[in-house]
Amino acid sequence: MSQCCISGFAWDAKPQGKEDKLGNIDAYITDTPENKNIAIMIIADIFGWTFDNTRVLADHFAKDVGATVFVPDFYDGEIIPKEILMDPEKRKGFDLAGWAARHSKEKRSPTIFKAARALKQDLKFKKVGAVGYCYGGWAVFQLGAKGKINVDLVDAISTAHPSVLTPSEISAVAVPTQILAPEHDPQFTPELRDKANTIILTLGVEYDFQFFPGLAHGFAVRGDREDRRQREGLERGMRAVGGWMKEILRRD
Repeated sequence: MSQCCISGFAWDAKPQGKEDKLGNIDAYITDTPENKNIAIMIIADIFGWTFDNTRVLADHFAKDVGATVFVPDFYDGEIIPKEILMDPEKRKGFDLAGWAARHSKEKRSPTIFKAARALKQDLKFKKVGAVGYCYGGWAVFQLGAKGKINVDLVDAISTAHPSVLTPSEISAVAVPTQILAPEHDPQFTPELRDKANTIILTLGVEYDFQFFPGLAHGFAVRGDREDRRQREGLERGMRAVGGWMKEILRRD
């Protein structure tokens, strides 16, 4: 992870959902009366489940897709103050390596898998999608991987500017996959981007790759809505994720 993971903008946003539980995990939940068979689980970036930007994206997908959208707390209640986004001194003083150690893949994946299982096994949703922003990107690939442990956990995944994603995680994916990739990204580098596009095309899964020229890591969840190019990229990203989830999850 790098400084790009804690840079960006906090939006003036008013989430419409509620705080509740997914199993025994705190979660922001927003839904629509249109369809009670579809769920989407968002695995948030470093700013976690309370970040209003992520919550209003969840509200949008609930309405756009016709789904119940969950944003669980996968970081043990640790909340990163959003003021870090706009304050270079606070960003400089933030112990990013310490955060990454506390929330490593090995520590976080059991809770993420538990939450995903609850959606179909306990709550009886028929179709489930997983969306991961930044640090959540590796997790959606693990959820969508082939292997008995993952059978039917999710039916589609989408990620925007994923962090700490590995070629082996890409190679294991077995469900319809979408990647939103900005031009400038020290985490999802051009080399890794090329590897993903080469690998996934050999896997026999539906694949939607979308490239966002001129934009940088974080644009889809922390972009500047006052900047025309970033706003247009953010809006295009929202349409892309919503459209992908509708296409896959609303099939019979």
